[in-house]
Amino acid sequence: MNANVIIYCRVSSDEQTLGASLDVQEERLRKYCNQMGYNIIDNISYREDESAKTFEKRPVIQGIMNYIRKNKGRVNKLLFLRWDRYSRDIISASENLKELLKLGVEPNAIEAPLDFNSDTWPLLLGVHIGSAQCDNIKRSKATMDGIHGTLAKGKCANKAPRGYKNIRISKHETHVEIDTNTAPFIQAMFKEVAKGIETPCYIRRKFARKGYNIPESSFLEMLRNKFYIGKIRVPAYKGEPEYYVNGEHEAIIDKETFYKVQEILDGKRKKTPKLSKAINPDLFLRKFLICPVCGCALTGATSSGNGGKYTYYFCCNNQKHIRMRAENVNEEFARYTAQLKPNKTVLDLYNEILKDLQNERKGESKKEAAALQNELSTVQKRINSIEDKYLDGDLTKEQYNRMLERYTKEASAMQQQIEMRENPNRSNIEPKLNYSINLINNIDSYIRNASVGVKIKLISSMFPEKIEFDGKTYRTNSYNKVLDLIYQQTNELRGVEKKNGESFSTFSASVPRPGTNHRNHRKTKEFIHLIINNLHISYFLHFCHILPIFCYSVHF
Repeated sequence: MNANVIIYCRVSSDEQTLGASLDVQEERLRKYCNQMGYNIIDNISYREDESAKTFEKRPVIQGIMNYIRKNKGRVNKLLFLRWDRYSRDIISASENLKELLKLGVEPNAIEAPLDFNSDTWPLLLGVHIGSAQCDNIKRSKATMDGIHGTLAKGKCANKAPRGYKNIRISKHETHVEIDTNTAPFIQAMFKEVAKGIETPCYIRRKFARKGYNIPESSFLEMLRNKFYIGKIRVPAYKGEPEYYVNGEHEAIIDKETFYKVQEILDGKRKKTPKLSKAINPDLFLRKFLICPVCGCALTGATSSGNGGKYTYYFCCNNQKHIRMRAENVNEEFARYTAQLKPNKTVLDLYNEILKDLQNERKGESKKEAAALQNELSTVQKRINSIEDKYLDGDLTKEQYNRMLERYTKEASAMQQQIEMRENPNRSNIEPKLNYSINLINNIDSYIRNASVGVKIKLISSMFPEKIEFDGKTYRTNSYNKVLDLIYQQTNELRGVEKKNGESFSTFSASVPRPGTNHRNHRKTKEFIHLIINNLHISYFLHFCHILPIFCYSVHF
């Protein structure tokens, strides 16, 4: 029979692409066609060098199908070496074979040809392709077992996430190393999110403008990935619940920063002021000032006049109430903040108080960690107990899996809490304290010289209420609670009196003279209680909630 045929060669793995598999298949197919007297259309072979499970994902076979559809009657046979070269899935193979037969094309394997005129060809087709599919399933299970075992040992079994790279040691062994080109970007992103000043999406866009772009969904997944703190996720498998193990790779994110990020993503952490759209640097007070006449907010604009352009603040309700040059208003505000410099003795006292609170918190953290460790031991005993009961036949598999999943989640949560309390970096507040005290002493300098974004954050932190300016004097009802306490004590030392004539003398004994031991000073203790009663303290950054804004937004 002088039939027109198409010869089709395909590999089932990427490794075969590198070998001689395709060449061997083509050689044998051509030899078979010569023996049978078949005419190879256009004398070419169709090679599929991609391993794909379905016909839809195999571009060469799709090209063959399109050719057959456009040239009906020209092609009689589609030949391949073995049935597993055609397909390893009985369902998709049956669908494709049915279409080929309708188009008048007979697909066949030269090593085990089927007689489509026989009644037994469906059975034989099922044997050939079904056995290949069974082999695939066995290999897939073996591969999954291997991957699960690799992950359980703390090894990365897949492509390393951003910030890392896979290094091949031998043909079948790889390990993960830190990518020095991308890791600094990942670390910087985590640190920015941990500050809580800007939203994660805003931070992602900011880094994208710098040339390091990550899709939004991938960015949020990255922030949740415990791989960056040295953990490997072992997914649920064969009835076992998901859990984490210590990885062999080096962490690039410290646990303190990582868990801060989780708190922000979960909405558990107190939000700090977010940056809005671009602000005119000459009108940075526009959000805070109110009109001394009607109490409406002040706005601003730049107008052209003789000699150039001039920027003004004015009442948004009636410009006749107040209209002032922005440069004069801004300079007067800087002078106003310069008057708020606290006394050195008060700052020293403040420093000592916070260090005492830090030491107390360290002691509390140790006690909490010890208590959690006892609870963790109890949970671990329960896990061991249900394992024994399951082996003894006292529990069904469903009961065992349900209880194991519950206790494993409890143990994982406790371990996370223990790590957070044992992490010494969480209590390392002295550099932040020194920096914030220096900033409090030089606020006017930041008001004059800092970027507009930093100015906005500073003013938002200092003044919870609006500020009134009549052209000469600034007035406000309250400061940030921490600064309010410090400045009250400062005014007392300077002999400043309240407007109603009441002296600050009632507070004067609260402030020790230079060199006084604050632990032996009765009024100092009262001052400590005063602060504690005014502020909720869970640990230092909650105690002094001005510091996250000052330390992070100004310095970075």
